[in-house]
Amino acid sequence: MTHVPINRRSIAAGALATIALLVAAGPAQASTTPPDDTQPGAPGPTVVAVEMTDDGCPAPQAEYPAGAITFAVENVSAVAVTEFEVLSGDRILGEKENLPPGFSGDFSLELGPGTYTLFCPGAATERTDIELTGEGPADAPTDTAGLLQEGADGYLGYVQTQVTEMIDAVAALDEAIGTGDVDASKAAYANARPFYERIEPVAESFVVGDVNLDAAIDLRADDVEPTELTGFHRIEYGLWIDETTEGLDAVSAQLVADIDSLDELVAGLTGFQPAELANGAVGLLDEAAAGKITGEEERYSRIDILDMAANIEGAEQAFAYLEPGLSVIDADLVGVIEERFDALDTLVAQFEDPEQPSGYVLYTDLTEEQITALSDALQAVAEPLSQVAAKVVSA
Repeated sequence: MTHVPINRRSIAAGALATIALLVAAGPAQASTTPPDDTQPGAPGPTVVAVEMTDDGCPAPQAEYPAGAITFAVENVSAVAVTEFEVLSGDRILGEKENLPPGFSGDFSLELGPGTYTLFCPGAATERTDIELTGEGPADAPTDTAGLLQEGADGYLGYVQTQVTEMIDAVAALDEAIGTGDVDASKAAYANARPFYERIEPVAESFVVGDVNLDAAIDLRADDVEPTELTGFHRIEYGLWIDETTEGLDAVSAQLVADIDSLDELVAGLTGFQPAELANGAVGLLDEAAAGKITGEEERYSRIDILDMAANIEGAEQAFAYLEPGLSVIDADLVGVIEERFDALDTLVAQFEDPEQPSGYVLYTDLTEEQITALSDALQAVAEPLSQVAAKVVSA
């Protein structure tokens, strides 16, 4: 697969630094060293210590043993780079976002032998490869159905990572609102939004008791008065229309609780079917075409392009996890989808604006011609992507 994932630096470096100063007295407390294994003599994971700078994020070595790997990431001095990912092809296997200079974090993966890419968007050298050597799992699938199911199982890890990162981002939003600083709260709001938008088809399927989590978290002002909203868009209304954090403390606290509930539910998932990924990918593009392209989603903040980019990335990831198996079934269809994702990514990238808290131009700055071009590009991907579910069901 050749297309480059959308640049997901969803917040300008200056705005991110503002949040960091407000919500923490110092660098993040996430450890860069994994805990010791509790079994005496048992080997722990291999630690790959990555230092991010504006030049890049290479590993200290080019080669490591396959198996359990902990990526301990520290932003040493990068201003334009705040995100680190480990990729297999275009699949995001693990990531840490929102790491301003001086902050650190880590995550662990179980990786088989092969070549993996360390990706830090915005650096002078965004991508470097590492090679993992050794033996892979004895039960690694070789049949088409097995490849598809392996992809679907891997996508669950992507969803869980997004929710984990969203917990931190929403906590930062809650804390910024608590300070009463409207500008910092706006920046934190923009920073938190993409995590939900990347996994919306999964998130909107959950109901806790009589509470629909999607409605509680992401209800728009179509069905109720703006002041009767809950979740993200009530906060959006308060920050951009009322221009105050007053009255938002309880809303923000409930959003934190709802995201915690979502985390518990996602952690309990055992996997997806390949067709679910295919349908979810199309659903994300439909969501972008139905709400983001019309400016209905972020009608107060006007950061709809950020949400659209997140929808597209979520669709790309669902497709990327299916791609190894789908390539066996219909390589020509894979090529068409890749090409059209490339064109869509290139088009969305034209609207990046580092001066905006969202990292993109405001929706109100788009011309009718640009909106039409985005709509056409979304439909161009959705058409071949809608064929994937039937392909994988028959595998």
